[in-house]
Amino acid sequence: MSLQIPHREKANGSQAATKAVILVGGPSRGTRFRPLSLDLPKPLFEVAGHPIVWHCLTAIAKVPSIQEVCMIGYYDETVFRDFIKDSSKEFPQIKIVYLREYQALGTAGGLYHFRDAILKGRPERFFVLNADVCCSFPLNDMLALFESRDAEAVILGTRVGEEAASNFGCIVSDAHTRRVLHYVEKPESHISNLINCGVYLFATECIFPSIKSAIKKRTERPRLVSYPSSENLESSYFQDEDDEEKKNEVLRLEQDILSDLADRNQFFVHETKDFWRQIKTAGSAVPANALYLQKAMQTGSKELAKPSANILQPVFIHPTATVDPSAKLGPNVSIGPRAVIGAGARVKESIVLEDAEIKHDACVLYSIIGWNSRVGAWARVEGTPTPVNSHTTSIIKNGVKVQSITILGKECGVGDEVRVQNCVCLPFKELKRDVANEVIM
Repeated sequence: MSLQIPHREKANGSQAATKAVILVGGPSRGTRFRPLSLDLPKPLFEVAGHPIVWHCLTAIAKVPSIQEVCMIGYYDETVFRDFIKDSSKEFPQIKIVYLREYQALGTAGGLYHFRDAILKGRPERFFVLNADVCCSFPLNDMLALFESRDAEAVILGTRVGEEAASNFGCIVSDAHTRRVLHYVEKPESHISNLINCGVYLFATECIFPSIKSAIKKRTERPRLVSYPSSENLESSYFQDEDDEEKKNEVLRLEQDILSDLADRNQFFVHETKDFWRQIKTAGSAVPANALYLQKAMQTGSKELAKPSANILQPVFIHPTATVDPSAKLGPNVSIGPRAVIGAGARVKESIVLEDAEIKHDACVLYSIIGWNSRVGAWARVEGTPTPVNSHTTSIIKNGVKVQSITILGKECGVGDEVRVQNCVCLPFKELKRDVANEVIM
């Protein structure tokens, strides 16, 4: 592959060419999103009535200079075919392409592998968005900072509690200039509560040489020699070789690139005051759903159900769903295609997926009801509320860490008058007795 770096100056004062890259990962990741990822790739899981990756595209479409989006991942090409077809109609001004890795290359390795595709059309800069991020994606604000500082890179940051900060990449910045002075991925001790949101803007003339330099450093690093036991010597030796090669091929922005960028003085942070959280576990889809619904309500979205005595905003109801007028929904509820909500049912802080049924007088709180699943009459399916500013969806019950959001996988059944609390239920299970704080396999 040839590495052609475009010139950053704008021709005739025209708007500089910009691209966007969405990192969607692949099927061997997302184990924390089970049982939902058993039936649907995480980027296509719907929160607030739309696939997770759609929210990224919506934000990208608001940047006038972006005309092409590259989705990079190692799912099969067929996985995103329908989504790209539909999105191309919804966002006709943007060309959307899927670039498939055939093995995990890491967030930086994937960018470098597809550098020719990203550089096609000579963009001067490009955004990189992790698909498993839920936020308002203030891309135009990042672009304004990038241009005003003649930056090489801009990272999106947000403030979290000090106890949570060490779970993320931490940014030390100059309060006045917003220049990044120091970046550490998951530090062992507290250095800052300003964290990496997983959204970046890079100058093409700077980022690819930085990645190339990191690759060179890695290949020049002396390799550790391991001495396997005499038992099965040959196979263990080759296993070590394979593992070492795989490690060399995976290159990550967070661990391998960002700290070096901070040393170059042209790396800046835009701190968002708006909502942000990761969508890592299946349970984290519920707070993400709430955040996107609240944003839709603030912006006056016509997609939301009109408020009434039994609709506590914000609520999304798919046009093909059937909701009995006596059922009470909300706040922060999404009802999927062809779902059926019976008389007197109560649904709050939950996602009800396609073709699911909640029978009369049932109660669903802080839960996800899977595709084709059914909740019996007078049944109760509930999780435990967690603080709004919390970045975890696990809680401690009887000394054991359990999921605070109850999740029913595909085609699960909860019997009449059965109570399910703080459970994760794998697909095709029938629950005929009360159950709490369990993973039902």
